[in-house]
Amino acid sequence: MKFGIAFANIGAFVEPERAVAFARASEAAGFESMWTVEHVVVPSGYASAYPYDPSGKMAGPEDSPIPDPLIWLAFVAAATSTIRLATGILIVPQRNPVVLAKELATLDQLSGGRLELGIGVGWLEEEFDAIGVPFGNRGKRTDDYIAAMRALWTQDKASHHSEFVDFTDCILAPKPAQASVPVHVGGHTDIAAKRAGRLGDGFFPAKGNHAELDRLFTIARDTAKEHGRDAAKIEMTTGGNGAVGENALEEVKALAGIGTDRVILPSFLFFRDTTDALNRYGDEVIAKVG
Repeated sequence: MKFGIAFANIGAFVEPERAVAFARASEAAGFESMWTVEHVVVPSGYASAYPYDPSGKMAGPEDSPIPDPLIWLAFVAAATSTIRLATGILIVPQRNPVVLAKELATLDQLSGGRLELGIGVGWLEEEFDAIGVPFGNRGKRTDDYIAAMRALWTQDKASHHSEFVDFTDCILAPKPAQASVPVHVGGHTDIAAKRAGRLGDGFFPAKGNHAELDRLFTIARDTAKEHGRDAAKIEMTTGGNGAVGENALEEVKALAGIGTDRVILPSFLFFRDTTDALNRYGDEVIAKVG
């Protein structure tokens, strides 16, 4: 079982010194990865429903800082050596895929192949409006953007022709240090699970009880088989809010039993007493699970 930290770039860890200390302490405690979130802007008074809270609103004030995830990851990459650098998630349809492919390849190359790309289609329509990107067809555009970026990462002279992206014999350099940047599909719907099965290297549903997670994992694996892919190679990641406290080991074992490969804990668990809290979890859970 792998362990990561979600919401790594918010709250107490927005400040540069604390970000670096957090990343180093997480690495030393045995955490495998750090997962960042993103919103370019949060339109005040938004009406779109946040899907991960019954209130329909994100936690905290609307003006809570959310640093750009790729810049934050590049910053902590320079201060670490083994911890993997993940987006959980990057809102892919808001970005130009050719420019994004270059940014991601550069970060992967400079970090020695430590990047994990968690992707989402987005839910905040007012943010799309502010950026000037259509909210509709965002799922279809996400699929296409991933295909275009993979072409740029893997082909010497890349070509991709589709409804949304069109280029011929384009050379992207440097290439990622990895053969291609791993793509983890975020989302807790059947549509997201099927997307993971079709094109993902991983699947990352951020919520759901054990039965629901098991059902979504099964959809992802079945879809992979339908598309001639090796379902066993799709890495399953999920949130670990329950994998803390005196029942942490039992929860982690239960998640492993439904095929979870990685448990990620929210960063707010470590806002205070950061290094000691990380070390305690490393000793009491990570070291005992392996």
